[in-house]
Amino acid sequence: MAGDITELLNRAHGGDRQAADNVLALLYDELRNIAGAQLRRRAGAQTLQPTGLVNEAYLRLMGRSAGDSWKSRGHFLCFAAKAMRSVLVDHARRRQSEKRGGDRSREPLHEAIAWFTENNIDLLSLDEALTRLGAEDARQRQVVELRFFAGLDNAAVGEAIGTSRATVERDWAAARAWLMRYMDDD
Repeated sequence: MAGDITELLNRAHGGDRQAADNVLALLYDELRNIAGAQLRRRAGAQTLQPTGLVNEAYLRLMGRSAGDSWKSRGHFLCFAAKAMRSVLVDHARRRQSEKRGGDRSREPLHEAIAWFTENNIDLLSLDEALTRLGAEDARQRQVVELRFFAGLDNAAVGEAIGTSRATVERDWAAARAWLMRYMDDD
């Protein structure tokens, strides 16, 4: 299957829209499971469904020249995680803008980052923090995106970004510490 996806990614890189659609077809169930897990982690009224999240992320992937960077299944999942993050953040912004007055809606995050849950950090704050983290260390931001938004474990993240599991574990620990410090300062 990995060879099939790599071949399709190469064809998509050449502008073959059908190949890009076939990549989605091969990975759709996995992406939908990731989206479903992500949405289950979020508290509060949920108007976004896993299928909608995957479809919107796919449209964003196709709307950019992301195919130029899809060299492997892992690279595709990196782009998909970023697209899902973008969809979820835009959704949170829309929900917030619909509210009149009062404080911003707080949306607790991934249970693996207990500090976030205990301190009830919202998705918009996390997005801002990840943007700043990315300016300092793009790989650490990528590790957080893949762990949090794509739901990958350390081994899968390492495979996706082409680094060792030990490096991912160090980056994950450092990124969590950085995010806690940054978000404590706000």
